[in-house]
Amino acid sequence: MTAVLLDTSAYSALRRGHPEVVSQLGRSARVCLNPIVLGELHAGFRKGVRRGKNEQELEEFLESPRVDVLSVDEDTAERYAVIWHALREAGTPVPTNDLWISATAMQHGLAVLTTDGHFLKVKQIVVRWVRSE
Repeated sequence: MTAVLLDTSAYSALRRGHPEVVSQLGRSARVCLNPIVLGELHAGFRKGVRRGKNEQELEEFLESPRVDVLSVDEDTAERYAVIWHALREAGTPVPTNDLWISATAMQHGLAVLTTDGHFLKVKQIVVRWVRSE
């Protein structure tokens, strides 16, 4: 695995030292996130008691030369629509933020690393699902 798109659940699992997430990221030459994941992380930090520490750890993570934050743009929006439509037709909706994460993965040809089973419903992407501990 040379590149992966990390979702919020996988980042959280990484911070908890989840062995499979740590292993998969160790084998990835490039680790990507998008602004939706960052927004979810910052929202979670605000409701927690370790906000400053969590923000510092995220900042250090983002400074790694292997980590990229991918933008959400018009191409992402087109892929969002494709995924949304397919899921609606199949009767298997997923949360909106997961659609944007999936659309980013589809756009850039990345596997989504996650502990969230919602992504398994998205047939247009490769999902690296790991069981949460």
